[in-house]
Amino acid sequence: MAVVFEKPPLWQRVWPLLRGFDLLLLLAVLLLACAGLLAMYSSGFDHGTRFVDHGRNMGIALGVLFVVAQIPPQRLMSLAVPLYTLGVALLVAVALFGITKKGATRWINIGVVIQPSELLKIATPLMLAWWFQRREGQIRPFDFAMAFVLLAVPVGLIMKQPDLGTALLVLAAGLAVIFFAGLPWKLVLPPVLIGAVVVVLIVTYEAELCADGVDWVVLHEYQRQRICTLLDPTRDPLGKGFHILQGMIAIGSGGLWGKGFMQGTQTHLEFIPERTTDFIFAAYSEEFGLVGNLALIAGFIFLVLRGLSIAAEAPTLFSRLLAAALTTIFFAYAFVNMGMVSGILPVVGVPLPFVSYGGTAMVTLGLALGMLMSIVKSKRLMQS
Repeated sequence: MAVVFEKPPLWQRVWPLLRGFDLLLLLAVLLLACAGLLAMYSSGFDHGTRFVDHGRNMGIALGVLFVVAQIPPQRLMSLAVPLYTLGVALLVAVALFGITKKGATRWINIGVVIQPSELLKIATPLMLAWWFQRREGQIRPFDFAMAFVLLAVPVGLIMKQPDLGTALLVLAAGLAVIFFAGLPWKLVLPPVLIGAVVVVLIVTYEAELCADGVDWVVLHEYQRQRICTLLDPTRDPLGKGFHILQGMIAIGSGGLWGKGFMQGTQTHLEFIPERTTDFIFAAYSEEFGLVGNLALIAGFIFLVLRGLSIAAEAPTLFSRLLAAALTTIFFAYAFVNMGMVSGILPVVGVPLPFVSYGGTAMVTLGLALGMLMSIVKSKRLMQS
């Protein structure tokens, strides 16, 4: 007599894979994604399939999140060295055989055209977390020195492309790992003080430093121009200062409540450059005003605080350092983008998480969220 086994319903088969997900983190990301879809529909309605493609990118990122969340942190740690090595090798290949667009060599064709620096946003903090996990309980000054070397290699190669925005994000994630691994304050304060002094000197002697023909040596000419334009965008209002000025005008014109959905004049009359990518925050601000901005900022703050909470509760040093670094990436993305659009930071080409158009950046964010979910699931399964 044949025995017939009744196939369980779909939800019963899927539920074990979803068990342990952090619902608060998912809620924060969902709200930010909804804000992104609204902003993209308005700012990209005449950009062909931008809105549809943005939704597709979000779906792909969600799939990446779901898959990566099933990988335990121990397996993620075993991938650290191969991913880092692959990423650095690809950066070297870009320097030798890369594709140049608009004066920057950031891409390479390996059957498909890719931008390897995006991989290093995740691979670098993963590698550094692995490094300190291997030395848990006996971390010496030499270990911090080696960590800085591991960080300096990809950051230097990315800056050489040149790609200052991505280099800053990789640097921020790497420094977060090194700091949370226990870097002494006596080594933290001197660079911070030196940086503050440099900023004061640049602001004080802005006219002399930004005069034509002055070479800053350590920076490319376009990077010097970005800093000088930040200090005084009116020096070239129709050229290099156009982006910053139009972004500030759009943000200010939104007022308290904004002009309303699809009613942004700066956006729809095409005064805002790159309004679906780097400067989408200006388009969003014009239509949803200060109230909408505060809601968006509150969403990012909640996301960062939740990420730091996950890091504090993680069961291993590797998980704690990785979660802190991934959270720093979200913070750096949002802070740098809003800062450059608002005119308080140089324009460096950093997208606004879950809001700006861009497939590679969206997948990177999905990968980072998946790793955070993996850490949460691992902790909860250990407790159950």
